[in-house]
Amino acid sequence: MKICGIEIKSNEAIFACAAADGLEVAHVPLTLRKLALTDDEDAGSVKTFASQAQTFVHDNGITHLAIKKRSKKGEFAGGPVTFKIEGLLQLLDQCEVVLLSPQTISAHARKHDTPLPSTLNKYQWEAFKAAVAFSAKR
Repeated sequence: MKICGIEIKSNEAIFACAAADGLEVAHVPLTLRKLALTDDEDAGSVKTFASQAQTFVHDNGITHLAIKKRSKKGEFAGGPVTFKIEGLLQLLDQCEVVLLSPQTISAHARKHDTPLPSTLNKYQWEAFKAAVAFSAKR
């Protein structure tokens, strides 16, 4: 099973992929680490983002997307563009999409103390933690 953890920040989807085989989870380094929705009000940009995301999933054989949820209200609420990105990712074909709460991801990281691979960039850590937390639920 190949899982892509995703953290959505501002107008970007940050990716970190992992291959899960039983209890073993390994980071799968990919060349594409993030994808930006440049202009959320332009239909062409939205379609381009969706097409690039679909190509990314298909070309890398990703079977599952684990997206870190954002709060809908309150001080740390996600912006409208982040929810648009989330919706576009949920519409992708050929992969299962799940949303994981930040609390679930943090609890799993504390309980299992999974080391973060040195092949990850710091900005990918939360996305990788989402992928690992999802793999444990399977």
